[in-house]
Amino acid sequence: MLLKQLWSGRLYYGWVILLTVSVTEVISWGILYYAYSVFILPITTDLGVDQLTGATGYSVALLANGLAAPLVGWWLDRYGSRGLMTVGSLAGCGFLVLWSQITSPFQLYLVMVGVGVASAAVLYEPAFAIVATWFRRERGRALQILTFFGAWASFIFIPLAGWLVDQIGWRSALLVLAAILALTIPPHALVLRRRPSDLGLTPDGMSQATGPTTLPEPSVRLGGAIRELRFWLLSIAFAMSGFATVAMTVHLIPYLLNRGEDLVFAASIAGLHGFMSLLGRLFLGPLGERWPRWLVTVGLFGMQIVGLAVLVCSPHTVAALIYIALFGAGAGTQTIMRAALIAEEYGSSNYGVISGVQNSILTTARTIAPIVAGLLVGLIGYSGMVWSLIGLLTIGVIALVVVGKRNVMRV
Repeated sequence: MLLKQLWSGRLYYGWVILLTVSVTEVISWGILYYAYSVFILPITTDLGVDQLTGATGYSVALLANGLAAPLVGWWLDRYGSRGLMTVGSLAGCGFLVLWSQITSPFQLYLVMVGVGVASAAVLYEPAFAIVATWFRRERGRALQILTFFGAWASFIFIPLAGWLVDQIGWRSALLVLAAILALTIPPHALVLRRRPSDLGLTPDGMSQATGPTTLPEPSVRLGGAIRELRFWLLSIAFAMSGFATVAMTVHLIPYLLNRGEDLVFAASIAGLHGFMSLLGRLFLGPLGERWPRWLVTVGLFGMQIVGLAVLVCSPHTVAALIYIALFGAGAGTQTIMRAALIAEEYGSSNYGVISGVQNSILTTARTIAPIVAGLLVGLIGYSGMVWSLIGLLTIGVIALVVVGKRNVMRV
């Protein structure tokens, strides 16, 4: 559809918005989310505190993001993304500048609250709401494009942030990143629009004069969604996967070192997660257009389970490669599936607030994952921790299967 419109010279404005947001998501994710890991060591060294104190700032930002998500969703449903994402970019720049001036852990945590709230206003939740509003038939492809771009954020900005810290120090590096983040302000302010009808269009780009040409979809309010079992089943499933993904992100390198791998190999395996996520979104994402998305998502959970099982059962280095290929692709593609499932189940009219409430649940799981996983390592070792994650993902599979069966019965 996109190529046909480009060829005919009649490009649907939704694609313009999507491509614009896809680029700004790379910048926003790279600076407000991924770059933090680069700053932990120089900040803790400068402030004279341990690395746990510095790493806690990351959890503070995640928690603030999750708490802000329902309010962000409510705003999106009523006023759209334009003002929210513009203010979010402005706020993000301001908090990066403040971050560069901190002199104590308390100040770091205060700034991270602001970074977390700004992140909630500019990362995937508002971008997904844009896709849900502007696309129906092309929603899957639009989500694939958006998340494909987003997967490049860590590749670009982690090395860039590291180079800047090495060249000019962490405080000046934050000021440079603030200037780069400022590049997202004009696109958000000038390009974004609330809904297709404001331009005389329907979702996917047909003129209103030609009549409705899009698929009908449900329109469920937040109260109706949270009273339904399927909302909680979907939330539990994705929370289990989010917990497992963050736990392995934090503990994979220590796990591989503990079983005898060298640091270079362990770091290389961990670095492949983003690349496999990108490949998964590219090649597995379109499967949601052919088969029920809940079923495809079950398969993605299965990939994570198999990857973990191979890792924990085999001591060979090739097992780590199999793990990262399956686990990374499965986890990365779930980003597309969750956004599309919410739109399919509840429609676009209240997408923002429903997705925001679910995101709060997921953020809670991701926030506690490093701590709980660390406790599990202390109690039952790394292998026991991995088997526990397999158990959590199995619970997620069961929840998804129940959702799928209920959907079949409803039809």
